[in-house]
Amino acid sequence: MVRIFLSWLLVLITSCIYAQDLRKPTAQVQLREEVIIKTDIFTVTYSETKEQPISLTYRSSNRVKNVDRGSMDFYTEDEYHTSDKHDYYANVWDKGHLAPAATFSDSKANLKQTFSYLNCALQNQYLNRGAWRFLEEQERKWDDTQELIVTVYIQFSDSILPTGAKIPSNFTKQIFFTNDNKYRCYSFPNQRPDKNWEEYLINCKFANKKAL
Repeated sequence: MVRIFLSWLLVLITSCIYAQDLRKPTAQVQLREEVIIKTDIFTVTYSETKEQPISLTYRSSNRVKNVDRGSMDFYTEDEYHTSDKHDYYANVWDKGHLAPAATFSDSKANLKQTFSYLNCALQNQYLNRGAWRFLEEQERKWDDTQELIVTVYIQFSDSILPTGAKIPSNFTKQIFFTNDNKYRCYSFPNQRPDKNWEEYLINCKFANKKAL
């Protein structure tokens, strides 16, 4: 009798493990190609399959700096499948903010939101710390006189990290000047810049004002 019970128990445990294995591909299939998420400071179209944002829009205004980032670091979101710290370990890719931390340092809550992985892209470290950063600084000068609506569009290469995230090939930034009713657009290959940020100016062929 004991042997029969143990045999039955072993079959039950094996069946449960097998059922769990069957559910794994289902969970992977459920990852979304695109999901739109609106936060208090940005709206992002995120690809869970790529583990990267596809586009993101934020408003840049003359906010007074009240807080510093200190030891603040990026965090994952329970509701969404994003990249994480493993995608950025020991390689050339920075955790590139799309909505800049410095633009939203008026409150701790706003600053923290910029550290969501929803707002983070695999960005070449030299681009992130060079031409891209200088353009962000220029935005904060422009927004002293008028609010900007900024949208970042991301294109992708065919390369995927061993950790699962797809590597962007290009970042295009569309800046709408609300008072002047005009656009400026800049396009950056995801590599080490070889010129000043001003020289990445392009025609805004796809200009389309978006409001948060």
